[in-house]
Amino acid sequence: MNPETKLAELGLTLPVPPPPAGSYVPAVRTGNLLYCAGTVCLLDGKIAFSGQVGKEQTVQTGYKAAELCALNTLANIKAATGSLEKVARVVFVTGWVNAVDGFAESPAVINGASDLFVKVFGEAGKHARAAVAVNGLPRGSTTEVQVVVELKP
Repeated sequence: MNPETKLAELGLTLPVPPPPAGSYVPAVRTGNLLYCAGTVCLLDGKIAFSGQVGKEQTVQTGYKAAELCALNTLANIKAATGSLEKVARVVFVTGWVNAVDGFAESPAVINGASDLFVKVFGEAGKHARAAVAVNGLPRGSTTEVQVVVELKP
């Protein structure tokens, strides 16, 4: 099934790709790999989830923040390639969770991104991953996600 059709079935739409927040580009292609810059949980140009999980945010709201990061990444992928149908598979996801000291549930939060990739791409959405808690992220975002995808020839 077309990934964008799948998004629509999930009740989701791709946002406008978020602009870079510094001296970098949203995605770089080398060979058949597309390296996507980290995306935070922006919605309509504003941080939708801010603060730390374990303080201002819960694991559940962190999950939604990570899902939004993944949606922004998908928007960047489409902007870079013209179509999400060009994705052969999601290769690697790095997820950061803005969390209180000692927070040990980063995988449960970053599942928000991972689960979305699997819902959209099926088996091709399954990936290797790192999920790390940190004490701060850009603009106070609750999560940030960085992705590498393999593109079809």
